[in-house]
Amino acid sequence: MNWTKAFISGIVGGIAVWVYNFLTHGLIMANTYKKYEVFRQDAGPVSFAVVTIFVGITGGLLFAKTRTIWAEGIKGGMTFGFFVGLVAFFNQFYGSLMYEGVPYHLSWCWGGIILIGWIVFGAVASMIYKK
Repeated sequence: MNWTKAFISGIVGGIAVWVYNFLTHGLIMANTYKKYEVFRQDAGPVSFAVVTIFVGITGGLLFAKTRTIWAEGIKGGMTFGFFVGLVAFFNQFYGSLMYEGVPYHLSWCWGGIILIGWIVFGAVASMIYKK
């Protein structure tokens, strides 16, 4: 495993996902979030960027460690992203089950957003970390 490439793919993939999340959550879903009191906390975009980059580094390390089992190129990266995203998809249901005021239907929205985000991550990571 090439640690430098793993970290770089994680950081660049994390930045790509942060931009994707900004577009989906910050622009597309913004009006939906304004309807619910539970989402009225102020967290700056820098906080989200830092967390997303750390998640990206973790994803980059996992992708690098398992790179040989995925297909060549973007297809392999997107397949990796799909399977990791599938786990994250179902994880999104905890929010609506545990926190008062989080509507259940948003879990489906978040799951889809997260699944697509991981597919984006896999595509970006596969361009940097090749077999």
